[in-house]
Amino acid sequence: MPMKSTANDRSPWQNFYGPNLGYIYEQYDAFQNDPNSVEPELRELFEQWGAPPQAEDMESHTPAMPAETAPMVSQENHWEMTNKAVEAGRLVRNIRTFGHLAANIDPIEGPPSEPPSLKLSEYDLTEKDLESIPAKLVWKDAHDDIHTAFDAVKRLREIYTSTLGFEFDHVHNIEERKWLLDYVESGELQKPIHKVKKLDLLQRLSQVEGFEQFLQRTFVGQKRFSIEGVDALVPMLDELVVQVVQKGTRGVLIGMAHRGRLNVLAHVLGKPYHKIFSEFHRSPNKELVPSEGSMGINYGWTGDVKYHLGANRSLTKGKTVAKIRLANNPSHLEFVNPVVAGFTRAAQENRESAGYPVQDVKKALAVFVHGDAAFPGEGVVPETLNLSQLRGYQTGGSIHIIANNRIGFTTQSYDSRSTLYASDLAKGFEIPIVHVNADDIEACIAAVRMACEYREKFNKDFLIDLIGYRRLGHNEMDDPIVTQPLMYQKVNKHPTLRKIYADQLEKEGIITSEKSKEIVETVQTNLKKAYEKIKSELMSPISHDQETNAMYGIETAVPENKLKEINADLLKYPKGFSVYPKLDRILKRRENAFDDGGKIDWALAETFAFATILADGTPIRMTGQDSERGTFAHRNFVLHDPNTGKTHVPLHAIPQAKASFAIHNSPLTETAVLGFEYGYDVYAQDTLVIWEAQFGDFANVAQVIIDQFIAAGRAKWGEKSELVLLLPHGYEGQGPEHSSARLERFLQQAAEHNWTVVNVTTAAQYFHVLRLQAARISHEAWRPLIVMAPKSLLRNPRVASKTEAFTKGKFSTILEQPGLGENKERIERIILCSGKIAVDLEAELDSYEDAKDLLHIIRVEQLYPFPKKEIKEIFSRYNNLKEIVWVQEEPKNMGSWMYIEPRLRGIAPNGVPVKYIGRPERSSPSEGSSDIHNIEQNRILRESLAIQKEKMQSGEGSK
Repeated sequence: MPMKSTANDRSPWQNFYGPNLGYIYEQYDAFQNDPNSVEPELRELFEQWGAPPQAEDMESHTPAMPAETAPMVSQENHWEMTNKAVEAGRLVRNIRTFGHLAANIDPIEGPPSEPPSLKLSEYDLTEKDLESIPAKLVWKDAHDDIHTAFDAVKRLREIYTSTLGFEFDHVHNIEERKWLLDYVESGELQKPIHKVKKLDLLQRLSQVEGFEQFLQRTFVGQKRFSIEGVDALVPMLDELVVQVVQKGTRGVLIGMAHRGRLNVLAHVLGKPYHKIFSEFHRSPNKELVPSEGSMGINYGWTGDVKYHLGANRSLTKGKTVAKIRLANNPSHLEFVNPVVAGFTRAAQENRESAGYPVQDVKKALAVFVHGDAAFPGEGVVPETLNLSQLRGYQTGGSIHIIANNRIGFTTQSYDSRSTLYASDLAKGFEIPIVHVNADDIEACIAAVRMACEYREKFNKDFLIDLIGYRRLGHNEMDDPIVTQPLMYQKVNKHPTLRKIYADQLEKEGIITSEKSKEIVETVQTNLKKAYEKIKSELMSPISHDQETNAMYGIETAVPENKLKEINADLLKYPKGFSVYPKLDRILKRRENAFDDGGKIDWALAETFAFATILADGTPIRMTGQDSERGTFAHRNFVLHDPNTGKTHVPLHAIPQAKASFAIHNSPLTETAVLGFEYGYDVYAQDTLVIWEAQFGDFANVAQVIIDQFIAAGRAKWGEKSELVLLLPHGYEGQGPEHSSARLERFLQQAAEHNWTVVNVTTAAQYFHVLRLQAARISHEAWRPLIVMAPKSLLRNPRVASKTEAFTKGKFSTILEQPGLGENKERIERIILCSGKIAVDLEAELDSYEDAKDLLHIIRVEQLYPFPKKEIKEIFSRYNNLKEIVWVQEEPKNMGSWMYIEPRLRGIAPNGVPVKYIGRPERSSPSEGSSDIHNIEQNRILRESLAIQKEKMQSGEGSK
């Protein structure tokens, strides 16, 4: 409760007397009934000072005036004075809200004209009016040297319209917004920087500028995507690292596009100059590679261009050893954001015990450097921002810096966004925004400190909009004056940040011009020495460790008694916990899974795989839309009590588990979530990370992550991933977006043993391939695993496997159809197929009894790497083979055919043709009508199995 005022208080009541004080009495009565019924300024007044003085106390509160000169305050004057105070309060609020519109945050264009919301005339106020109003009425936390509303307005204008602009009104949490305003208005941002720090900043800016100038002179016309114009970014990142590491952070994970990347690599990540120069020196010349190409083309490996590469650095501050990591990133700009978020979550979690991993957000911090055109333009940005507060993805707040050079490629802001600022997207996520002039290095450092303080206190995101310019073109071969002539007339005349700051320090008497020149000369000397060093070094090619068949010799079978123990423990629930009755009946059927004649279905096989992997000490993380239950309600890893709403995860409770198991339903996005899981997987190489698409068709929304990171990350950057993708795939007549996981795309990109692609058809095969994938971790044989997962097959009894397939079996790259192929001399057709169509063929076999002696069916369970040796051995058994047929349910230009045809022809016996049976070429993956689907599916099965009928029609049946 506010303290009550007394007659002896030095209080605002002395400014009210006569009718004015009567008005205050009226307003206080209204305030007591409903605080929101009075103006905010008066509400603050009553909250701070309590009730106005009573009549007997009036003498001490009334200004001392001779009776003959005391004015008679009319009712009209009373209202006018009150309105002036109210309007002054409104002006102060608008300075806080709209001050950024008048802030000097654009180094090229300078401060804009003052908006009407900041002009005294807009409020019918004069400076004299403000001088008559106590400061505390408009700014209750005003400093001691602020006495009047005029003083308050002047000081707040200085704060809110300087080289820093603030946007906090969209932050709805009262505590956060108050902290933000208090921090800004406390003077913390204006604290003077120590002389030594100023000299360090000048030294760093000299290195930043000198590095770019050296590259420009030495490697004329080569692309480097210069940092010039936002040079402050490097010392800002320096400061950020120092601030968070001093507070115990052990990992700083950075994602950024290529603008300024080489400078960040050199100075923040500590990549030696000579290594960067070597990449320039030995890259192909522009005649050979006119566009962005690989610097390694001439050396027999793939690699990537220098301004896409990442780096790692260890940093020691006191007793803390921290790791800084700049993620590799393709030209897809913002798509690295979710990858870095995944890095960060992995770095924060302890996965050594059963249950969910234990997260400590203080361990690691994600830092994102965005482009001003890409931040509002790339859809992956809001997708990633949406992860920031979600249970399975939050990282305790990230710090964002927009390296705002005010132009994207050759496009200016009015053609690239529909918002005033590049940062406006962040408002929807209630992220505080500070705009800062890139020519004021000390303001930039202050903004970073504020960001770190906020993240430390609230564990939420913070954004700094670093507004600068781009001194050169999009790359160093462009002439920007062609498309932005007026802008570049100004840019070409504009001094560099190093020059601006050196002049400032000279005026402050901190440095002489001679010393400033000496710093520049020393920087250039060091760069020249580094350049001389590269003459004695040769570039080493990246080595690609090849897949070995030894992986398939790993034991993945599990003893029956161990599976039985796990099964029993999975069906034990906490005391008082109830399972939804229908689901309870389904789960209890698992008690009989090991009975004579019993079989283990897909869902239980997956559960056993996970349980045994956890028992082996390997952590698991699994996410996807509805993955806790499973899109097709088959999994149910998280049980819900229908009476209390409480949850229970059986895999957390089994005593065999020696590592964490995290399962989370993902938001309705594929791009950011898959990027996050890829990042988590790359960072946590001890963990089996699984992403499941709701339908495999939807994986194409994440195509950039698949193409640029999962498929090619190893070849481009040596980045190792063990990520598992479960992509429901199969033609059940559900239409074009519920049939195909686009298997053909994964096969088209399959090369250099970059991943494994499987389309398994039994529960045991799925069990073994998951366990094999987990075993790769301990053998350091990391490869992503692409699984064409089933839909209707999940409950198909033909897919369930007998116990011995789990206790004695292993993963097989191919499966032969039981009961076929035994009479080797009679076999004329070998059918090869993969996935659901194989099960459909098996179901139809009984209707084609006469054909069984004439054909054999091989299920290709692993499509890539292609099991050439195993299939060739089968072909060699059959001397009378007339044809090899590939059967698929996908259209001819999709699925496996285009990939498999040349491989089959390469191993087919001489003279034996390779044929295709399936849907014709189509532009859409499947039919939209279930009736037409059934007709087509039946045709494929009939053509595949009716070999005896074909022989009769051709006259061979009489033989």
